Amino acid sequence: MSENPAMKAARIAIVGAGPAGIRAAERLVAAGLHPIVIDEGSRAGGQIYRQPPEGFTRSPAELYGPEAGKASALHSLFQAMVADGRLTHHPATSVIALRDHRLHILGPDGPGTIVYDRLILATGASDRVAPIPGWQNAGIYTLGAMQIALKAQGLALGRRIVLVGSGPLLTLVGAQLVKAGAAVEAVLDTATWRDQASGFGDLLARPGLAIRGLGLRATLGRRYRAGVVPERIEANENGPIALHWRDARGRSHRTPCDAVGMGWHLKAETHLAGLAGCTFDYSERWHQWLPRMNALGRAGEGLYLAGDGARLLGADAAEVTGRLAASACLQDLGIAAPSVETDLAELARLERFAAGLARAFPWPAARLRDLADDTIICRCENVTAGAIREAVSRGADEANRAKSLSRLGMGRCQGRYCELAGAEVIAGAASCAAKEAGRLRPQAPIRPAPIAAYLPKS
Repeated sequence: MSENPAMKAARIAIVGAGPAGIRAAERLVAAGLHPIVIDEGSRAGGQIYRQPPEGFTRSPAELYGPEAGKASALHSLFQAMVADGRLTHHPATSVIALRDHRLHILGPDGPGTIVYDRLILATGASDRVAPIPGWQNAGIYTLGAMQIALKAQGLALGRRIVLVGSGPLLTLVGAQLVKAGAAVEAVLDTATWRDQASGFGDLLARPGLAIRGLGLRATLGRRYRAGVVPERIEANENGPIALHWRDARGRSHRTPCDAVGMGWHLKAETHLAGLAGCTFDYSERWHQWLPRMNALGRAGEGLYLAGDGARLLGADAAEVTGRLAASACLQDLGIAAPSVETDLAELARLERFAAGLARAFPWPAARLRDLADDTIICRCENVTAGAIREAVSRGADEANRAKSLSRLGMGRCQGRYCELAGAEVIAGAASCAAKEAGRLRPQAPIRPAPIAAYLPKS
């Protein structure tokens, strides 16, 4: 039987080795292809299934809880594909730019390029942050950062910890820290009980997971409070001292702490999708811009998207969309691909669950529009809400114009943590919808790249 010429010639790159990237690679390998997988992690797994360093003594059950079996299976699958030479893996490597079917990478050996014919982006997501006055101080972390420290190093970031935000990650990280023996003083959810009840019907699309979430919530006991309004983080030169907040009845509280973790669900990592030429649509559900694609993840000629970088549906859906993206790639190459009907049906169920989450744990848009002028919005550049409003008063009622006048989103993170909150401030000042404020244009390098890496070696 003759080999399909497309199989011999195809150069397929996958960016990201989380659940989406691993499943995409598995499907391509099963079809006889040899993909190249680039990942910022030293070991595959992504954020939710992040692997600790070699020699780490905590068991998968301790690290991943009920997901231990799934995490271990994904890790073993990827390691086997690497060991058998069925794919090429570039760990601890960032894709900092792409153009003309070339990925510009920066890894342990310095800069380089990878040429590809087809590209699967499985870039995941980062924490979505809603600024609180005082959040720019040392000792204030995202929920994801606290989880990484716990999984990768077995460390709790703080001796007296307060968590604030909304979404399932808030409860999960709180429960993980409590189980690890950390002193969690409070877990403060800005979603009201009414908010959470409004999403309950769709959350029953995954009853087991919903029940598991309630179980984690129960482990928090009186630490958990719903419907809170965070007011400010009190801090000194050493970091936070206390978090000031109001409860659902409007009563003021001051909770002492030396570390704060914060996060409001997730923000899709879309910088590479933007550089690749994707079209974006504003998601009213998630209050952010997401790349346009079809049901299988096709987003352009030879471009496919999978995982939370495209649809904020969680780890199980990331596996499904990884398989779908790989199937789309195979179809476009003229190579037989497995049926996608089962995966599409599963994806519909997972999307219903995600819709419930979005209603149950809403983005606090109104609070952000009312932040005091001296509140820092962009921590990288110390840009305040007042500076953004001043830019709007000078005609910068669009995100990129506000960036040019205020430096919003011009720092190290390139707007990953300030873009969405900045859009709300712009919209409030301009009396328009956040959608009308637009989206910050991505620019290369999308990750900080040291100049020394590009200088001639002496």
